[in-house]
Amino acid sequence: MSFRREKFAPKGGPDGGDGGRGGDVRFRVKSNLTSLLAFKFASHFKAKNGQPGTGRNCHGKTAKTFFVDVPPGTVIYHDETGEMLADLVEPNQEYVVAKGGRGGLGNQHFKTSVRQTPRIAENGEPGRELWVRLELRIIADVGLVGLPNAGKSTTLAASSAAKPKIADYPFTTLQPNLGVVELGGMGGQTYVMADVPGLIEGAAEGSGLGHEFLRHIKRTKMLVHVLDASGGLEGRDPIVDFETINNELGEYDPELMERPMIVVLNKIDIPEAKDNLVRLRKHMKKLKLPIFEVSAATGEGVQPLLNEIGSVLREIAANPPADPEPEIRVITLDDDEKAFYVKRTGINQFTVTGKMIERTTRMTNFDQIDSSARFQKILASSGINKELARLEIETGDSVVIADQELIWGELEDLEPKTNARRTARERYLNRKSREAD
Repeated sequence: MSFRREKFAPKGGPDGGDGGRGGDVRFRVKSNLTSLLAFKFASHFKAKNGQPGTGRNCHGKTAKTFFVDVPPGTVIYHDETGEMLADLVEPNQEYVVAKGGRGGLGNQHFKTSVRQTPRIAENGEPGRELWVRLELRIIADVGLVGLPNAGKSTTLAASSAAKPKIADYPFTTLQPNLGVVELGGMGGQTYVMADVPGLIEGAAEGSGLGHEFLRHIKRTKMLVHVLDASGGLEGRDPIVDFETINNELGEYDPELMERPMIVVLNKIDIPEAKDNLVRLRKHMKKLKLPIFEVSAATGEGVQPLLNEIGSVLREIAANPPADPEPEIRVITLDDDEKAFYVKRTGINQFTVTGKMIERTTRMTNFDQIDSSARFQKILASSGINKELARLEIETGDSVVIADQELIWGELEDLEPKTNARRTARERYLNRKSREAD
């Protein structure tokens, strides 16, 4: 709040500048990052305030955006509601997670023909605050899925330069491994293959580390289902294993079952696998799924499999799925901004909620008489006073708006009425206490 006072302009009028906007908190994808480990040690991020306005119509400086760098594949969730806010995949992709509040208006904005010396200046609007949860999903073209010990890691090792941990017991792989497959030597087609840790029955409901593993499959363009054709040391039925994993994928996300899938019958160098091949071929033919018989351990049949995966990926790239039509929702100012709700929340207390009135309350400086008077006019013009009267508000009752408690009534009537109300309330509580005893 400022007025121009100079030698030849003793009554120059209001010249208070506006406050600067607060800084946004923005997530940004950095391709050189690979994990969310940094957030284990730092979890609170805050942008700076905008600068206050000054006299001579000088506006305050807007604060800089605060960038929080994350790796590609980061998904941001609202921690309280569980709503997914953003899925950050592309390098340098950004998302504003907390917007800074706008600066308050200086008194130059409140000058009228009848009020030429307005002693009103707004507070800055508080910025948005929230807790978010970050989840990292790997980005790969192909996802290798199957039961533990089906041979996924061996297949990845035979297909690329990746060196995953391999051993003959379940759950050797506890985190996804990535490998880059090159076709045709230097300059040929390349794609990324992910060895997703083995799934078990009940994974879709979170059994074992089901959700930790399944989330990585959602990024892939196609699936390669690796089956132990021999049935393993336990003598399992490969067809039952196949149905078990597919059921878990479908329960977790039905869209996964619509993606191209290749079935790999692994470990064909084992005699038990050869005994199952005829039955497995017949079953997969019935499902119209392409099959490849390989021995990842010896490398037999691996190259034709890699060539077919490359062909499918080229076809996907040539015919990308159509983006769904965006949902168009028209929100008018009356529907969203000006809506308010009044509720009695106590014997002598009412609470008013609504975007516009809460923002106005936070930005009103109640230490200024003119600002308080302006706020009273807003309550009247918006219909809030009328609604409070309908709910039979009385002098001395409190009205809470955006954590600001206001006392209802004219100033000259307020003190005696408030004391009388306090006495009546005490009598009411004493009576209830005696009845309880």
